[in-house]
Amino acid sequence: MSPSVFTLICSFVLFSVLCGHINTQNTDCECVPYYLCDNGTINTNGENVIDIRIREDDCTYLEICCQAKDVLEEPSIRAPDIPKKKACGYRNPDGVGYRISGDFDNEAQFGEFPWVTAILHKGPNDVKHAYKCGGTLIHPQVVLTTAHCIANGNSFVVRVGEWDTKTTQEFLKHQERKVVSAVLHRDYKPRLLHNDMALLFLESPVNLTEHINVACLPPKDSVVLSSECFVSGWGKDKFESDGVYQNILKKIELPVVERGKCQRDFRKTRLGRHFALHRSFMCAGGQEGKDACTGDGGAPLVCPIPDQEDRYQVVGMVAWGIGCGTEGVPGAYADVAYLRNWVDEQMNKRKYGVDSYRF
Repeated sequence: MSPSVFTLICSFVLFSVLCGHINTQNTDCECVPYYLCDNGTINTNGENVIDIRIREDDCTYLEICCQAKDVLEEPSIRAPDIPKKKACGYRNPDGVGYRISGDFDNEAQFGEFPWVTAILHKGPNDVKHAYKCGGTLIHPQVVLTTAHCIANGNSFVVRVGEWDTKTTQEFLKHQERKVVSAVLHRDYKPRLLHNDMALLFLESPVNLTEHINVACLPPKDSVVLSSECFVSGWGKDKFESDGVYQNILKKIELPVVERGKCQRDFRKTRLGRHFALHRSFMCAGGQEGKDACTGDGGAPLVCPIPDQEDRYQVVGMVAWGIGCGTEGVPGAYADVAYLRNWVDEQMNKRKYGVDSYRF
């Protein structure tokens, strides 16, 4: 068997027949990374494909229940040789290392948005962390997020390169760094969420790889009106109390909503007819069932950079909304272009510069 890139070829219907799918309760079966099982579930035709609909056992999305006799040795597999894109903002629409099929619930590809970070509360003795909110890597040592995400806490850890929070079996591993300093926007208004922006400075730089990279930020006061933007995060699937946090990074494609229309839409809600949208917000969404929800705070909203294929800029960060996924009611996002000067000031003040996120 070639040690090159592999492809998981089982279809959802024929999986149990072609792949010898076995429940993990079988003592002859163990969960191993999908590429370490030599039982007919893989072919060497050049591309890894994982069908995330196939979940009939206790293994994670990146594992397969494999009979002991078919388990391969770890050294026999090598990561795919994928050229690195060192400039900011490049999305990997087909993923990195393998491609996800059967993504019926808005799952992002592995490494699709390499700037997305998970901000975690540090647990006792630095052992167990709890998910807090989302963020954006804008420099190997700096994460951009919303002020409301971190204003009432301390002792944070940032995780980059994450995809499935239930497993550590990803082909390319995530990295964690402690936050040594957090700075909130000087004009942040916690009750109104005006100027909802913060920067997290890490104890050491993360290593930029195929699935970990920095994002681009838009020029000061630029206006983006696009229908092909994405928000991504691990937040709840709905606003109600029975909503659950997501294991796999999700993505939602949303249109940016013009400010005037956004304000009119909000005035039709419980905010009332006199509501005025603060200048530090921009809007996106307003489509039934498509929205950022609880726990997505700080997650980046990215839109295409014109005339640059697969390159995106962070135009907003999830701030607040009225419910979640209601037709005609967009979500409010911190306007990154409006707040860009403050980011530059803080970066220059600490000698990080602005080149990492400028395009």
